[in-house]
Amino acid sequence: MPGERQDISRQEDGRPLADRMRPDVLDDFIGQEHLFGSGKPLRRMLEGGPLHSMILWGPPGTGKTTLARLVAQSCDAQFIALSAVMAGVKDIRAAAESARTSRQQAARRTVLFLDEVHRFNKAQQDAFLPWVEDGTLIFIGATTENPSFELNNALLSRARVYVLRALTEPDLRRVLERALHHLARQACDEDAALSLIARAADGDARRALNMLELALDLADGSEPPRLTEAIANEVAMGGLRRFDKQGEAFYDQISALHKSVRGSDPDAALYWLCRMLDGGCDPRYLARRVLRMASEDIGNADPRALTLALEASEVYERLGSPEGELAIAQAVVFMACAAKSNAVYVAYGEAMADARTLGSLEVPMHLRNAPTRLMKELGYGKGYRYAHHEPEGYAAGENYFPEGFPQRRYYRPVPRGLEIKIAEALARRKAK
Repeated sequence: MPGERQDISRQEDGRPLADRMRPDVLDDFIGQEHLFGSGKPLRRMLEGGPLHSMILWGPPGTGKTTLARLVAQSCDAQFIALSAVMAGVKDIRAAAESARTSRQQAARRTVLFLDEVHRFNKAQQDAFLPWVEDGTLIFIGATTENPSFELNNALLSRARVYVLRALTEPDLRRVLERALHHLARQACDEDAALSLIARAADGDARRALNMLELALDLADGSEPPRLTEAIANEVAMGGLRRFDKQGEAFYDQISALHKSVRGSDPDAALYWLCRMLDGGCDPRYLARRVLRMASEDIGNADPRALTLALEASEVYERLGSPEGELAIAQAVVFMACAAKSNAVYVAYGEAMADARTLGSLEVPMHLRNAPTRLMKELGYGKGYRYAHHEPEGYAAGENYFPEGFPQRRYYRPVPRGLEIKIAEALARRKAK
């Protein structure tokens, strides 16, 4: 594309390489084959299918803004781009007015692209609806957050959600090689340099191009000018993997850590723990979640897990980072290897449901304390059997539930770990 080559080679315009390399045609768009493959929905639309509003959901640098531009270009529509970080309802109204004028005077449709749409509150999101409903605007929203949580149902019902995936390392290599070609630069002397940048970009094309631009600047200052692996390593140092505190990646990764512990895979559990630590997660948060895992997934099958998790948390408070993080890792590995039981977790949920739904049932008289003479005269504590005075410390046949309470068995020990012995003891007592 001659226009694109001229734009890219004009380095004095001050635009970042990532912006200059933005594809103008679908054939130059790299990645997202699950959306653009033969017969896939977005390709059909871009090749002349019916235009519709959409939400583009994916990590940074996966092509959301570029895709919105391509959609507008494919139907020769007016393209209006806004960012929810700076825009408001006033800007939306102005865009709608421009769209109305464009449709009346030039019979052109308008694509309104709103980046970071999840930053709009529910009322601001509602502002789109009348103009989307009557066709004044084709709305395209871009978000890195789960639309199910961040967008209201009215907007979601009027837009199709497309999920964009992080680019693969081969995809990023193609992005970098295309940039070098259009910049009329020779390939680097060491092929490993591009691979290193592609790997460090962590699925983000914008990040990869920014690193390449910096690397080329450093290479131009060397003698002779060469983009080497050493230069690539210098610009790639310190890059963090995708991790957005309180965002989608955050919850996905803590879920993966928890499920790896529950699934008794210490290696996967360690990996997800390190991913979160490497991404900047507060180790104190991880220590709290590990405590929860100890009760929820191990419970009485191995009560040492809760003790070890608590001690790991205390060790971290005493040592801080990075020394204290090893104690959390030790607890995670122990719990992944420990016998598992969610019997207490299930029992707690069932008992809480009864407590909330069966009303304020009276405590049976024989279970009440009688610290005063009047209370004793009223029958408080009458008939109570002191378990320590019973054979084997167990009052066989005694009832500790409210009168008339339906028969319940909340706690059902699993045949693993210490709960094997707990189940045997409970069975012996029930048999008396």
